[in-house]
Amino acid sequence: MTELEHDLPEGLAEWIAQVGQGEITHIQRHVARREAWVVDITRKDGSVLNGFLRLQRKDSDEDVDPRRLERETRIIQALADTDVPVPEVYGWNADLQATLFERDLGRSDIDKLDDPAQQRAIMEDFIRVVAKMHTLDLEALGLDDIMAYKPITASEAALNELDLMLSQWQGFLADYRDPLLTYSVDWLRRFVPEKVARISLVQGDTGPVNFMFKGNKVSSVIDWEWGHYGDPMEDLGNICVRELYNPCGGLDGLFKLYEQESGVPYTRFAAQYYRVQQNVRGMIPIHAVCSKAHQRESIAWYLCYRYMGDRATSEALAEAMGFQVKKPEMPENVGEVDVQAEAAVYAQQHDVASKLSDPFAVSRAKDVTTLIQCMDRRRRYGAVIERDEIKDLEILLGKRPKSLADGFKTFDELIESGDFQDQVVIDYLLRRAYREEWLYMPAVNLYPDRNWAAID
Repeated sequence: MTELEHDLPEGLAEWIAQVGQGEITHIQRHVARREAWVVDITRKDGSVLNGFLRLQRKDSDEDVDPRRLERETRIIQALADTDVPVPEVYGWNADLQATLFERDLGRSDIDKLDDPAQQRAIMEDFIRVVAKMHTLDLEALGLDDIMAYKPITASEAALNELDLMLSQWQGFLADYRDPLLTYSVDWLRRFVPEKVARISLVQGDTGPVNFMFKGNKVSSVIDWEWGHYGDPMEDLGNICVRELYNPCGGLDGLFKLYEQESGVPYTRFAAQYYRVQQNVRGMIPIHAVCSKAHQRESIAWYLCYRYMGDRATSEALAEAMGFQVKKPEMPENVGEVDVQAEAAVYAQQHDVASKLSDPFAVSRAKDVTTLIQCMDRRRRYGAVIERDEIKDLEILLGKRPKSLADGFKTFDELIESGDFQDQVVIDYLLRRAYREEWLYMPAVNLYPDRNWAAID
């Protein structure tokens, strides 16, 4: 792949050059879940505009929310006049559904820093930024026309974004059943935090890696695709989730610091609640991509997000309710090793990936290896895992289901009836999540050994 190769929609490259007032001299696909491109535009005077292109294609999973990128762009434009650091918006194209942002030349990989003291200093600075963001005057931001709603009550703040996500994905959910999703939605409705201190602009997916830093200071807050109005405690739950995936020294004391800086009262259960809410909202599109993905998507990473995320969601539910769950035993040495799968993995790792230099191609090659390994494990262990889960469903439901699909249908009916014990259900869900995470371990190992950090 040469520097100027791309598969951007017709007319987009010309628009980028026009916005940058020069010639595109470098363009490269960025390794990320959402499609993005690193772009350099060289002007006649020799100066270079460092751009970061976001693109929302109509055939992507983002199309369920057609104004997602527009909303993200508007939020960042509104924050440019505040104390919350954000990248500059160089241009927005409504027809091409693309935004050219300033490319912050700082770092986002706080989890890769070797100095715990620096990690702590950066996180404390970030918490102060979040405190400023949550105390902004919403009327002054002028975003009401692009936001889906402005909640008033604690219940609306907790459930509006969940209900919006369920509505956007209703086509997928109409014929899709997952016990964790069914129960989690029910749990979120039953355990809404009693109070909301104020309604704020929340990033919706905030925390480590979704901000840039230089030295010990935050240089810009990025990735506002889930930005909306809500309970400030939601972002604290979101920080927990981001820190789970990108550990950076833990969260001890940070939420008390937030309370001091913002004046917004902190409650531990609210943070626990929104840990679950964030994961459930993320679970829906992740499960959709794993089930019906476009080939452009990185399925290996989505499998990681799904199975690690499902386990983390189940653990968050158990912790919020004060329950302990014993891990099930996993099968050993089931089925024969697949010589063809081993050969494919060897060829991919030694003869393909080692010869690549483009970062995106390297990432894709690693994805292929991961997918081969997952398919082989599913062939070897899938039937045993399914047998054990049906046994657990039999205990939970009081009768043996004919199949997993039949068991999931009966599970939905049980949750709808309300005639169940939370601890028994969470015990089943967590045992199921542990098994599936183990089954898809090659994908989960993209984020190995991730566990919830303790919170205040």
